[in-house]
Amino acid sequence: MNSTINTLLSHRSIRSFTEQPIDSSLLDTILDCGLAASSSSFIQCVSVVRVSTAENRAKLAEYAGGQPYVESCAEFLVFCADYNRHQQIHPEAQLGFTEQTLIGSIDAAMMAQNCLTAAESVGLGGVYIGGLRNNPQKVTELLALPKHVIPLFGLCLGYPNQNPETKPRLPKSIVVHQEQYQPISLDELAQYDAHIQDYYATRTDNKKAVSWSTQITQTLSKEARPFMHDFLQKQGFNTK
Repeated sequence: MNSTINTLLSHRSIRSFTEQPIDSSLLDTILDCGLAASSSSFIQCVSVVRVSTAENRAKLAEYAGGQPYVESCAEFLVFCADYNRHQQIHPEAQLGFTEQTLIGSIDAAMMAQNCLTAAESVGLGGVYIGGLRNNPQKVTELLALPKHVIPLFGLCLGYPNQNPETKPRLPKSIVVHQEQYQPISLDELAQYDAHIQDYYATRTDNKKAVSWSTQITQTLSKEARPFMHDFLQKQGFNTK
C-alpha cells in the first residue's frame, strides 16, 4: 500500500465542514490535478464554475433540493460539459451528437475525481452534488451558461467537521466480470444486503433499517428527472 491507495480506499462523503477556508494556492493545485485528468481525443470539453458568493450558494443549495453544505463548504465547484468554446474556435463544428454528451460527462467525472482525490490527500473532504440537475435550467441561468454548455454536478470541498464511517461497496465478485458478463449471484447479493443493513444500523449518524436492494427498488421505481431530455436538447446536446 502507498499513500495514494490509502487515500482512495478511505474515501467518505463529507457533508459537514469547519469554517476554515482553503488557501488559494492549494485550490489552484487541486484544480491543476483536475486539469491533468485524461481527456477523450484531447477535446478538453469541461469547464468548472467556482461559486463563492453567499447569495449564489444559497440559490444553488435550494435548486439542489435543499442541501445546506452547498452553502457551508469552503469551496463549491460546478462541473460542466462545454462545447461552446469549441464552436467559437470552429463555428461549423458538428455538435449535438449523443456521443459528445457522453464524452463531456465522462471527462467531467474524471476531472472532478482527480480534484477530490487531490483534496482528500491533503486532509480535505468533499461530496458531489448531483442534485443540481433537479433544476438544470435555473442553474444554467444563474451561472450564465451559454448554449452547448450544461451543468452536470457540483463538488463541495472543505475541512471535515465529521468523521463518518466508510460505506461498504458491492464486492468485486459482483462488479468485476471475467471475459463475459455474468448473472448476479443471489447468495452474494443477500450477503451484501445484510452487510449494508448492519452498516446502516450501527453507523454513528443517520441510522436506518434498509438493505441495498431495497434502496435500489425505491430509487428505480420512480421517474428520474424526465425533463433532462428537453433541457439537453435546448442546450444543443443529444439532438442527433
